[in-house]
Amino acid sequence: MRALARYLPVAGWLRHYDRQTLSRDLLAAAIVTVMLIPQSLAYALLAGLPPEVGLYASIVPLLAYAVFGTSCTLSVGPVAVASLMSAAALGEVARTGSADYLLAAALLALLSGLFLTLLGILRLGFLANFLSHPVISGFITASGLLIAFSQLKHLFGVDAGGHNLPQLIEALAGSVGDTNPYALATGAAVIGFLYWSRRGADSLLQRLSVPGHAAALLAKAAPVVGVIATIAIAVAFDFEGKQVALVGEIPPGLPSLQLPSLSWPLVESLLVPAMMISIIGYVESVSVGKTLAAKRRQKIDVNRELVGLGAANIGSGLSGAFPVTGGFSRSVVNFDAGAETQMASVFTAIGIALASLFLTPFLYYLPKATLAATIVVAVLSLVDLSILRKTWRFSRSDFLAVAITIAVTLLFGVEAGVSCGVLASIALFLYRTSRPHIAEVGLVEGTEHFRNVKRHEVLTDPQILTIRVDESLMFSNAGYLEDRIYADLAASEQVRHVILMCSAINEIDWSALEVLEAVNERLAEQGMQLHLSEVKGPVMDRLQSTGFLQQLSGKVYLSQYRAFVDNRSAADRPSAVSETA
Repeated sequence: MRALARYLPVAGWLRHYDRQTLSRDLLAAAIVTVMLIPQSLAYALLAGLPPEVGLYASIVPLLAYAVFGTSCTLSVGPVAVASLMSAAALGEVARTGSADYLLAAALLALLSGLFLTLLGILRLGFLANFLSHPVISGFITASGLLIAFSQLKHLFGVDAGGHNLPQLIEALAGSVGDTNPYALATGAAVIGFLYWSRRGADSLLQRLSVPGHAAALLAKAAPVVGVIATIAIAVAFDFEGKQVALVGEIPPGLPSLQLPSLSWPLVESLLVPAMMISIIGYVESVSVGKTLAAKRRQKIDVNRELVGLGAANIGSGLSGAFPVTGGFSRSVVNFDAGAETQMASVFTAIGIALASLFLTPFLYYLPKATLAATIVVAVLSLVDLSILRKTWRFSRSDFLAVAITIAVTLLFGVEAGVSCGVLASIALFLYRTSRPHIAEVGLVEGTEHFRNVKRHEVLTDPQILTIRVDESLMFSNAGYLEDRIYADLAASEQVRHVILMCSAINEIDWSALEVLEAVNERLAEQGMQLHLSEVKGPVMDRLQSTGFLQQLSGKVYLSQYRAFVDNRSAADRPSAVSETA
């Protein structure tokens, strides 16, 4: 059973499943199901798909993740950013509302699932670490703003589209005269109610003698109250006759499992967007999964999570839905409601399936303005413009990357934005690795410790140049180290010994080794010696496998202190240097 659990995590927790766990999972599933129904409808609307597709995306994917996922409480399904990215990708290959659009959505989910599964099988989960978190935060912030603006057309009851902020603003400005007052009043009322419920519903329920924890959970179900209330109002005031856009007829039933028709030109068009959606969704999902797991002293396997999310998206594609990932809000609700295992997701999928079978006729009169209001309130919580202020204070390079990502996303759309975000993350990584922190160090008097001469009062010797590199040496930064050594030597003609302090160097690649050989040779030609100190074991093993140590003009020292003492000038006493950072 344990061997099986390595490949199917469900086999691990199912062994210990008991009645108490069952009751907790059932309660959590009931709460999440109530929350997920309006979310599923809303995010299908955001993706440009019929509302029932949102329900389909909340059935098979949950079951698939429950079998293959490693998080006990992560709840997968449609999410705002993935839905917006899906709409942008699908709009390039098919007309919204057409049969080809539905086919492309299912194929997009299938490609996303296959890509994630492949990454998981190859154990490439670490690749997500190359995406800068500030950049991802900037992209999500910009996407949240785009989503909010894209829903204004439903709130105003007008026909206005666009893929970026200028297009959306221009379209809305041109059609604002056609605003439907009933749609606007409905949307504004729902937005006001949802914002109030986040602050006031909890305390109101507690005043009504509802226990604190239960009150907090019930407050999360506020969107359902908005749905029921606006359906009743739409019927009572004949919104259909007043030209208010309604959800309309939703065919009852369950999704049929079938492989989407494969067209190679369509696959080529959707492959890159599928990869982008997969990467962004995976980063968001793993962040939520790790946070919730840490609260219970559990852990998730990032590579198996790739397989779990891949299975969820494959299931979504086979059931005619669209890309899904782990959702923050419903995962937190699932966690707070006491879910112990992924059986809660299984029960949630059953609940959504029952809703698809029996509740869809009641959703006919649901105003689209209600769903748009639900989306706006949900996505505005993702907007964090403070990331600009924080990165400006901490790192100007991070600020520049975040600012560019936000600007590109808003001005040119999500596809350009996510591409820019990926490139910005890679550029940040390459920039930082190509310019490692390098410090000239000296001896702290009365100790055997060496510190930066610009930050501490230290002892130095005019004939000794000691440089500490706070990064592994590789092809991207070896030239930077070489330039720094030669620049320091040009500033002091008395230097006879160059000591490279290697305490922070974890690896030296072949390009860096060639640079060290060139530096050693040039120093020897000028009557100077190159020494190494505090070389780590794995690095020493690499150096010993080459002829570099035999050609080294100086020595390799176990400690920097011994290297300094052995090479101190006999004629001159060390001089004290004191500078401020």
